[in-house]
Amino acid sequence: QVQLVESGGGLVQPGGPLRLSCARSGRIISISNMGWYRQAPGKQRELVAAFIGGARVTYADSVKGRFTLSRDNAKNTVYLQMNSLKPEDTAVYYCAGVVNGVDYWGQGTQVTVSS
Repeated sequence: QVQLVESGGGLVQPGGPLRLSCARSGRIISISNMGWYRQAPGKQRELVAAFIGGARVTYADSVKGRFTLSRDNAKNTVYLQMNSLKPEDTAVYYCAGVVNGVDYWGQGTQVTVSS
């Protein structure tokens, strides 16, 4: 059973940084896409950043230049470094990926940007 477990969410002041982590566990044969989505209250879930096809990285226009996606394959972990956070970045952030040909989602971690 593959699991994706997020950590690192919390309350941060506008302009501050926060780093999210997504740890993978289970028997993993292949990973095609892996990244982060978010859902704010009353809004649809949206892509934040993702590795596409294992190499290319795509970012939402709203986070370009502020967020950085990275990974440590030895630790089976994907990171989302978020800088210059804005109140509109407040949302539940989900790690998601296509592992062994199946879509998996984490349970989500709350990020709140507020003074």
